[in-house]
Amino acid sequence: MVKQWITFDLDGTLMQNPFGKGVFPEVEEQISAALQRPFRATEALVREHELRMQQGLTVAAYDWDDMVRRLLAELQLQLDLDVERLVLKHSAAPKIYLLEETVIPTLRRLAERGYSLAAVTNGFYKYQYPVMERLGLGEWFDEIVTPEKAGCGKPDAGILRLLQETGRIVAHVGDRLDHDVYMANRAGVPSVLIHRKLPEPLRALTPQERAANAEFAAICAEKLQAENPLAAVDPYPAAYKPTHVLVRLEELLDCVT
Repeated sequence: MVKQWITFDLDGTLMQNPFGKGVFPEVEEQISAALQRPFRATEALVREHELRMQQGLTVAAYDWDDMVRRLLAELQLQLDLDVERLVLKHSAAPKIYLLEETVIPTLRRLAERGYSLAAVTNGFYKYQYPVMERLGLGEWFDEIVTPEKAGCGKPDAGILRLLQETGRIVAHVGDRLDHDVYMANRAGVPSVLIHRKLPEPLRALTPQERAANAEFAAICAEKLQAENPLAAVDPYPAAYKPTHVLVRLEELLDCVT
């Protein structure tokens, strides 16, 4: 029997990782202390990440250990900063959490319906799985697809290749237009955008009606420019149009049969 996959982004879709509230602040604190002056290490690391993404280096762009090592070399600092170890250290509440109380019940119900579930994330496995495990997410996924395993990261649709070889992807769920929606559309997969701050009038519509709504198109244009300032949005490109829009993850249950 052919597997019926539903794939999920992790950060911003199902969970909050500890980078913003734990990992990056500690890296910045240790570097500033070693330099004996304030240093915006987070900004430097994000700039390097964005440069790598612009160069199409979708695996290297998420190798935070490598980026930290390079930054330390540029600053001529000898510090023992291991991002993987920092993720483990900071993987506790309130720095990590599920984004909704419906996350695990929804995953459970999809599994009970016979779907195979996969996480498709740009975070390396060594950074993501410890967080997933502590939040109770790990057990619900048949596969965890990461850039260093797949040889590419989102928005490259090649990250889905191994799953497509073992079955059919019936939906991909994510919170970003430039990564998740674009990738799914390129792969010919229904693109499900989760947008928890949807205006009240749009909440009354079905997930498919929201995606086709003119008011939501304007929201998408603003969101896409925030995600990727270089993206042209007039006219809004079809490659970034989701097929479904969720406010809460449990609405996904009505989008797949």
